[in-house]
Amino acid sequence: MTIDVDVTLHRDTFSLEVTFTAGAGLTALFGRSGSGKTTVIDLIAGLAQPQRGRIVVDGTVLLDTDRGVRVPVHRRRIGCVFQEARLLPHLSVRQNLRFGRLFSRGQGGPSLEAVAELLGIVALLERRPAGLSGGERQRVAIGRALLARPRLLLMDEPLSALDEARKREILPYIERLRDEAGLPIVYVSHSVAEVARLASTVVVLEGGRVVGQGSVDAVLRRSDLIPDGAEAGSVLAMTVTAHDPDAGLTRLVGPAGTLDVPLLALPTGRRLNLRLPARDVLLATEAPRSLSARNVLPGRVAGLREEGAACLVEVACGEAILLARLTRGSARDLDLAVGRSVHAIVKSVALDAGLAPGLSAPGGRIEI
Repeated sequence: MTIDVDVTLHRDTFSLEVTFTAGAGLTALFGRSGSGKTTVIDLIAGLAQPQRGRIVVDGTVLLDTDRGVRVPVHRRRIGCVFQEARLLPHLSVRQNLRFGRLFSRGQGGPSLEAVAELLGIVALLERRPAGLSGGERQRVAIGRALLARPRLLLMDEPLSALDEARKREILPYIERLRDEAGLPIVYVSHSVAEVARLASTVVVLEGGRVVGQGSVDAVLRRSDLIPDGAEAGSVLAMTVTAHDPDAGLTRLVGPAGTLDVPLLALPTGRRLNLRLPARDVLLATEAPRSLSARNVLPGRVAGLREEGAACLVEVACGEAILLARLTRGSARDLDLAVGRSVHAIVKSVALDAGLAPGLSAPGGRIEI
């Protein structure tokens, strides 16, 4: 499954020229407000029309202005989830979900029951939207979109209207959707934590232009691509291997090695993206002894770059890259250079709590 987007739009004082290709999984359109993220979503959905463009989803041409192809919105088979759930207030949850089924044109797809199980909303089916929390309403909106049997799901900042508790509630379900539904997702966000946790690929927009794109780890290691002064860092693909409730720790294993993190309510075998901010990585040129920090990973310096008074050091640990932020003085005192052997030190409590997944969502795999 590939998504090819090449569009140009000029509207009043705003100009958009965006080209990118994305594959399976979740592609995040990332950038500050006003960068053009929602406009791109509208163009893919057909809710806006560019002066020039070509959009192809899984080999199906939805737009090609040179050939005069403009597939109308209702024939694009694209599901949309917006900042607000936009449920029909006079209908029950079950009836709102059935409304989505009306757009599947009898093409099969998952049952209403399977989607409700995937999203953890079985107990809500007979309730009205007014009696639901924000997170529950968004899960119903996602279910409605899935029941339309889309070839692509567009999500425009679906968590921005939710408080932190509701965000933690819904994130595991979006992860399950990414991993189990076999449906590509284009997801708009300006949140580093959301992008790090959910994205496979990141496309960074600034002023209507693509200023960076690549894997989530490669993009979020670059502080010049992260808006609003947020901290650069590494994103590590890890697997839960063990829990120690007495110590309050969970053990993760990944390409960088083994890490102990604060206890997570996740089953062993569960995969996750773990964000490690650069400020929380210390470096030593000798193996440390009698140290309280539990995570010490051997590696080699793979790159250095100066940013003001700081030095960002990329350290190759196994098959992964960790990013450490030091003062330029510390980098000089350690005599750091590309190829130098070092040890990366990470305290368990320093690992990004904002990315710590909550309880695993229930249910089984479905095919969209």
